[in-house]
Formats: sequence, C-alpha cells, structure tokens
Amino acid sequence: MTRVRRAVAAAADRFATAGIDSARVDAELLAAHVAGVDRGRLFITEPDDDFESRFRDVVDARVRRVPLQHLVGSAAFGPVTLSVGPGVFVPRPETEALLEWALAQPLPRAPVIVDLCTGSGALAVALSHALPAATVVAVEDSPGALEYARRNVADVHVDLVAADVTADGLLSEYDGAVDLLVANPPYIPEGADLDPEVAEHDPARALFGGPDGMSVIRPLVVHAARLLRRGSGRIGIEHDDTTAAATVAVFERTGAFYDVTSRRDLTGRPRFVTALRAE
Repeated sequence: MTRVRRAVAAAADRFATAGIDSARVDAELLAAHVAGVDRGRLFITEPDDDFESRFRDVVDARVRRVPLQHLVGSAAFGPVTLSVGPGVFVPRPETEALLEWALAQPLPRAPVIVDLCTGSGALAVALSHALPAATVVAVEDSPGALEYARRNVADVHVDLVAADVTADGLLSEYDGAVDLLVANPPYIPEGADLDPEVAEHDPARALFGGPDGMSVIRPLVVHAARLLRRGSGRIGIEHDDTTAAATVAVFERTGAFYDVTSRRDLTGRPRFVTALRAE
C-alpha cells in the first residue's frame, strides 16, 4: 500500500468513528487537496515529503467536524465551483433540485432573474453561467456572505445588491419585470437539532427562520407578488422539510399565484415550493 493509500485509509477510519457519513469520500478529497491534484489522480501521485503532516492537520480539523468545504476553500454547486469559508452558508446538494427546476422553465431569451438570500451566490452564479443573456440580480445583507459572493460573481454577469430581503420596497425598480425569482432563505425552525458542521460553522442568520421557520419566507412571497411579471413570472423557494404545507399556504393566501406546487429533492424530501404569477 502506498503512502497516500495508507494515509487515506487511516483518515477514513477516523472519520467513520467520528460519525461522518461520507468518510471515504472526505478522506480522498482532503488528500487530493493537500497533494494538489484532482481526486482521480490521487493514487498515482507521489506527494512531497511533508504530505503526511499537512494531511494530518486537516484530518484533525475534519474530525472536529470543521466542514470539508471550509478546509478546501470551495464547494461544488451544479456546474460551478464556489469560494466558501467561515461566515457564509455552504451550498447544499439539495438546492440543486431548485436549480434544475429553474433551468427547465420556459423563459424569455434574455430573462430578468432575481436570487434572494443569495449567500455565496450559488444560485445566481449557476443561473448566470447557464443563461448568459440573462439579467441576474442577487440580494444578500450579511457582510461575511457578501465577501464570498463578490468573489464568486466576479466572472459572471450578476448584479450583487447588499440589502435586507425583508425590507419594504425591495428592488422596486424591477416591479412587474422579473421572469424568475429563486430563494434559499433562512428556514430552519429555531431549536432544531443540527449536525455539528451546520450548528457550529454555518452562520445562524443563514439558518434560522424564526420559531416556525417561516419568518423570512412570508415577506419573500409578498415581494414576489410585486416583482414577478404578471401571467408568466415564476418563483421557487426552498423551505424546511417540515414546512411544505405552511409554505404552500403562504402562496395561496396572497391570491397572486396559481399552480402552487410542493416539490421534493433527490432524497425524496419536500424541499421547495414553486408557483406562477397570476394575471
């Protein structure tokens, strides 16, 4: 067994003991990061002499449940890779279901797209990457998140706005002109039991949506009724897997939407609600 294989096997064992589900994958990704190679070339690479000591340091951090993405400084999301770290919510694979829905919508050739609670810019960057003719506006108010979002939008056409998404008159210059609105807001009910990677490292303001998880979703739906183009505008909002019915009810109470639909992520859990703006 090569040096790298031995180190990866030992790391995977430690991760499994620490309760990390993706133990082997995390061990290989960290080893590839330390060795400076793609994961596919990890076991055909002869690393430098201090590989073991540097790898041991990041393994120790992962055992303490520091997120893998913080240790490597990036996170994959759909077709893009984002810069992430302490102070910004790490995009999750579950949100890729919302991205797939958005990209499947019949939009104009040059649509206006708004991403509220953009965080690292994940949805905005991925949508701009896929739809280069689009006008994409991303909104975030966390200084820590904005720092990463600015890096991530540097190579795409995204207008990054620093603003509170619950404020009255948000983006009023786009009233009635938005073709697609997406949002992954803070939606976890306060007091929920979370993994250490989330509870100890994701910023609380990106996680918790009040006692019922709905404190940000409610004003977002009100904004959407004003911003979306009547008769054709579309919206998708991610929510906690316990609040699908509550999110549907928020849309229905406005009277401004039709075809309100609860949708599931790749694991089968209710994850986001979509709707169309009525005439």
